[in-house]
Amino acid sequence: MGEESLWAAEASECAADQDAFWEYHDYLWANHGGENQGAFNKENLKEFAAELYLDSTAFDECLDTGKYTAQIQNDAEVARSIGVTSTPAFIINGQPVLGAQPFAVFQEIIENELASLDQ
Repeated sequence: MGEESLWAAEASECAADQDAFWEYHDYLWANHGGENQGAFNKENLKEFAAELYLDSTAFDECLDTGKYTAQIQNDAEVARSIGVTSTPAFIINGQPVLGAQPFAVFQEIIENELASLDQ
């Protein structure tokens, strides 16, 4: 993850403050131009929010003040500490599942976790 990935995560939290996390998330993926290529600089992130008709004043203040910077940095550190190094990544009961995996991989892990509860 580079700086733009962290900014995009912060911006997503700012969008969530306006109940627009998923709309903003989908907009980011639709406008993804490659990691750290300038697509997710702070000015573009603000423009995306405006295009989604979010309250620009509140969104810009949230992003500019770093309201979620510490949370995102902490989340990234936790992810690194448990071995998450790629996207997508999933955590199932503390076990990282990295990369795009078929359903069978998730099913096996979940079934094993559920079976361990019965013991």
